[in-house]
Amino acid sequence: MFYLVGLGLGDAKDITVQGLEIVKKCDKVLLEGYTSILTVGKDALENFYGRQLIMADRELCENNIDEILKEAKEKDIALLVVGDPLGATTHTDMLLRAKDFGVKTQIVHNASIMNAVSCCGLQLYNFGETVSIPYWTDTWKPDSFFEKIVGNHSRNLHTLCLLDIKVKEPTEESLTKKVRQYMDPKFMSVKEAARQLVQIIENKPGTGITTNSLAIGLSRVGAPDQKIVAMSLEAMQNYDLGAPLHSLVIPAPVLHPLEIDYLTQFR
Repeated sequence: MFYLVGLGLGDAKDITVQGLEIVKKCDKVLLEGYTSILTVGKDALENFYGRQLIMADRELCENNIDEILKEAKEKDIALLVVGDPLGATTHTDMLLRAKDFGVKTQIVHNASIMNAVSCCGLQLYNFGETVSIPYWTDTWKPDSFFEKIVGNHSRNLHTLCLLDIKVKEPTEESLTKKVRQYMDPKFMSVKEAARQLVQIIENKPGTGITTNSLAIGLSRVGAPDQKIVAMSLEAMQNYDLGAPLHSLVIPAPVLHPLEIDYLTQFR
C-alpha cells in the first residue's frame, strides 16, 4: 500500500490520529521536502513519531518515484506531505502512476493554506482562483499569473498567492555537467512578492489594481508565532514578516462588513 499522509501546517502534532497510526506501522516513511516545509523540521517529527524519516527531494518525487511505488506493491510505504497531500499536482501524478503499477493507495487529508488562509478574516467562499508567484531572474520575469489576480478582482473575489520556494534546486551552470550543484534554499517573502507585483502594476496600468490596493501578508500560518498584516502593496514592499513560509492575499475591492471588522486588527 502507498499512503499519502497530510501533516497539517505548523506542528508535529498536527498529523491526524489516522495518519500517525499509518506512520507507525509502515515499512518505510518518506518526508516530501520541496513543495513546502513544516516549520518544526524533520528532527521534531522523528522524535514525535518515534521513527526515522527519509527525505524525499524533487529528484526523487518527480524522477525516481516509480521505484518507490513498485516497492509499495509488497510493502507499506508512506509519503508525508506538509499541508494536504493533494495540494500539489506532483502528488496527483503519483496516484496515477500507482494505479498503472497496480498499487493500492490511501489518502489522509489535513489542513492546508488553502483553507487556513481564512485566519486573516476573509471568507473562504469569496476566494477566486489561487495563483503561484515565481521568483524572477535577470532574464525571466513571467507575469501571466497577474491576469488571474485581475480576473478575480474584477469579479469581487479574493486571490490567495502562493509564494515560490527553492529547495535543492540545481544551479544553471550545473545543468550541463555530470555532477549537480545546488543553490542554497530560499523562500519568497511577502516583501519580495509585493515588489514584483508593484513592477507589474506599473507596467500594466488600468487593471483596477494599484500600488495602493490592499494586500494581506501571512507568515508561518498554523504555528504559535503566526503573523498577519494588512497594508497597501506599496507599503508591503518594505515590511519584514520574519521567517518563512509566507503567503500573500490580494482582497476583493468590496469587502463584507465582517471582513472589514476582522481585518482592522491587522492594519
